[in-house]
Amino acid sequence: MVTPLSPLHETIHKQTAKEMIRDKIVSMIASGILQVGDELPSERELATMLMVSRETVRGAVQRLASEGIVQVSQGARTRVARVDVEVSTQRIGVTNPTSINGYSLDAVHAARLLVETAVVADAAKHLSDDDIRRLEDSIAAQQMACNDPVRFLICDREFHLTIYYASPNRLLADFVVDLYTYMLDHRRIAMAQPGAIEKSLEDHRFIVRALKMRNPDAVSAAFSEHILRIHDTSLAVDEGKSARTAHPFTVTDGNKESV
Repeated sequence: MVTPLSPLHETIHKQTAKEMIRDKIVSMIASGILQVGDELPSERELATMLMVSRETVRGAVQRLASEGIVQVSQGARTRVARVDVEVSTQRIGVTNPTSINGYSLDAVHAARLLVETAVVADAAKHLSDDDIRRLEDSIAAQQMACNDPVRFLICDREFHLTIYYASPNRLLADFVVDLYTYMLDHRRIAMAQPGAIEKSLEDHRFIVRALKMRNPDAVSAAFSEHILRIHDTSLAVDEGKSARTAHPFTVTDGNKESV
């Protein structure tokens, strides 16, 4: 049985579930979680990750295919066909998903510590029992995605947004979503490192335990630790990219080889 859509899905103008899932996938493409050539999870997997019916996922994918955003092939997985997508006016967040990338890593990290911890502490007092069940279901889906950074990040996004939008302050929740989308291309790389997904999953379990206690201070502290981990892994990826740009070759046995 599919759990009813959470407050995350509430919009000023009514949307069908299919339209909301279509917009979710577009937002994942725009923010860098999904890139050209990436295979989408199966209908069953996406339905589990996004906690909707398979019919809803099928309708959303069919619409994306009609727009040329994904390519559906008989006998093969659906793939992302282009990333020059336009997020709907009913998008989640305040700005477009890439605008936040114009700020420095340290600025975004400081903003997350200041604003996000306050939003999730507020959310701890307002999460419904259905939201808690959604988070527990998300943990199970994340466990199944431990060997796939892209699938894990799809689950990760849904996990975070479910918590953010439990806060009654929609503006702050939208702003925190923008902060979350920062440098998601770095997060793809970071999540591919050995043990990275397991560490994030451990953080998520700790967050859910704090949320189930309805303890705002514990939730804020758990998110502070999680945000610090995200900052450190993003910094490591950024420094690695800078090093490869500065030293694009290594020398092995007297011959230059590309790194």
